[in-house]
Amino acid sequence: MTAVLTAPQARAPQRASRAHWWVLPPLLLVVLVAVYPLLRVLGEAAQPGIWVQVLGSAQFRDALWRTVAIAVTSTLGCLVLGAFLAVVLAFVPFPGSRWVGRLIDTVLALPSFLITLAFTFLYGTAGVLNSALGLELDLLYTPAGVIAAEITFFTPFVVRPLLAAFALIPPAQLNIAASLGASPWRVLRAVVLPEAWPALMAGGALVLLLTLNEFGIVLFTGAKGVLTLPVLIYTRGIVTFDLPGAAVIATVQVVLSLALYLTYRKVFARTMFGRSGPDAAVEPAK
Repeated sequence: MTAVLTAPQARAPQRASRAHWWVLPPLLLVVLVAVYPLLRVLGEAAQPGIWVQVLGSAQFRDALWRTVAIAVTSTLGCLVLGAFLAVVLAFVPFPGSRWVGRLIDTVLALPSFLITLAFTFLYGTAGVLNSALGLELDLLYTPAGVIAAEITFFTPFVVRPLLAAFALIPPAQLNIAASLGASPWRVLRAVVLPEAWPALMAGGALVLLLTLNEFGIVLFTGAKGVLTLPVLIYTRGIVTFDLPGAAVIATVQVVLSLALYLTYRKVFARTMFGRSGPDAAVEPAK
């Protein structure tokens, strides 16, 4: 009887040890595709004196400031516009709202340079707007034009998580708040937005990370004086063949992205704990 009972237990560690071998192929793939290129970049950036030369240049400081300024401004614009569109689509029914939602989903599947190309046809120097008004505005080729294009392209990344969060709010909760005399604005501020705060924060963090690394919109816009870190990496590595300098800037870009991601994870964990912890303790008492 003892042998019968212990045989499955003896085979279980063998199966577990065999299962560990299945981890090796995807792990090797990750090392080959992601880790090895990063190590090559770090190796190129390890040349003596290159860090001081690159980080001390005025061109790098201007590109760093421009990258952060455009990313933060675009993210704020996406949050405001995305929250407005999500509230309208979720709580203000109107004819064609379903088609608007599908259009937003379609934008998510488009490459970023198509938005910039459309902006060029509409607002470029020889675009529809200047031709109709007889003007020669070059707003598209300024930092404001880059920010407008990024807001247009990245706003759906805020709208879609918010719509998913709004769909989880019980309608009875909204009806009770309205029956108690709360105005629509107060219901939105006190009931809807607190429930959707994690989704809003997640969408904003994603947009900030994407705009921080955006290359296609800035390049296709051709904005004068708009030099961001991705464009500077392209210029150093492809145009001037300064691979060590491009590796240093790419390392800084990777560090910024990882720092932003870790900060988001930490803040998100604290927010979710602050929302779920006390509520979980109070809810049974009710």
